[in-house]
Amino acid sequence: MAGPSDAHRAISEGLAALQARDPARAAALLRDAAASAGEDFPWMALGNAELALGNLDAAETAIDRELKRDTRDVGALLVKGHLRERLGDPRAASSFYQAAANQAAAGSPVPPPLAGLLTHGQRFIAALQGDYGAHLREVVGDVLSPAMREAIDLLTGKSQVYLQHPSVFYYPGLPQKWFYETADFPWLEPMLDLSPAMRNEYLARVESGFEPYVQHRANRPAPNNPLLGKMDWSAHYFWQDGSLVEGNAAACPATMQALGHAPLPHVPGRAPNALWSRLLPGARIAPHYGMLNTRLICHVPVKTAPGCSLRVGNDRREWTDGTAFVFDDSIEHEAFNTGPESRVILLFEIWRPEIPPEDREAIARIFQAIDSFGIN
Repeated sequence: MAGPSDAHRAISEGLAALQARDPARAAALLRDAAASAGEDFPWMALGNAELALGNLDAAETAIDRELKRDTRDVGALLVKGHLRERLGDPRAASSFYQAAANQAAAGSPVPPPLAGLLTHGQRFIAALQGDYGAHLREVVGDVLSPAMREAIDLLTGKSQVYLQHPSVFYYPGLPQKWFYETADFPWLEPMLDLSPAMRNEYLARVESGFEPYVQHRANRPAPNNPLLGKMDWSAHYFWQDGSLVEGNAAACPATMQALGHAPLPHVPGRAPNALWSRLLPGARIAPHYGMLNTRLICHVPVKTAPGCSLRVGNDRREWTDGTAFVFDDSIEHEAFNTGPESRVILLFEIWRPEIPPEDREAIARIFQAIDSFGIN
């Protein structure tokens, strides 16, 4: 057995041999030094030398010693994943690659020589998730409810969990539903029947009555939104913060007739809000959350256009003639217009059907209290 000074010399020479791309000499020197190893023994170096020689079991033993000393060593996690992959254990390989990726994302440095292995590991994880999903579907079968399909997508990493995250007011206990079935809101049918008339009203007013949807309110910080003050996303209001916009309403009787079918909420100073929402070609509304989860947002098409879509949670849909959307805007959502034409919808809000009348009244009082606070 080598003494301490001999062990230090062997380690130094072994590391030099590894750097000189002589893994056989490096492994021989480091193996000898390992017999009297202290706390600072370079197990990663021995593992790399054994790996270069194809001694996978010996390499894994050395890497395991390094991970016992530091369970979050990114390099050791990557090499352990690589070894498990080569030894035919893809699930274990994926778990170590994922642990390494998590540590790297948290700020742990990745050794430069292993940057390529990190990229490989991320690709390996993605490919394995695809294989895993295919295996699950083969075993479970294709006759599944939408909820079970989504559950499998979540299990395999194809989808992610999106939950209500309102920016101002959260009402507990509500179902986490992205889109609601429009058949549950029969008053949408007569509104859809008026879509052609609303389109004609829009075409007659295409150059008037619109303003940027994202605006800077007086005595408040400007919102950090790339659409601030831009007409890329614009609004033509019929109801705004509980007040009727009389000029716009008088000019668009069909639109007001359509809104008359909807059970608009009435909260002084807050609701109804109802508007034509226009998205110009190339515009994108970035992912965001609504202010509260006690309402649903409704879209009735006025002027549809190709290449326009709305994503709520993991569900992405395109606006089409004759189809309305009812969705929970307290779930992360975003909208796109990748086509050559403007898209216009009638946007308004309704109470969530799960909120009982007495709680609707209490919520209205809460917002009246919020609005009156600090006002002399």
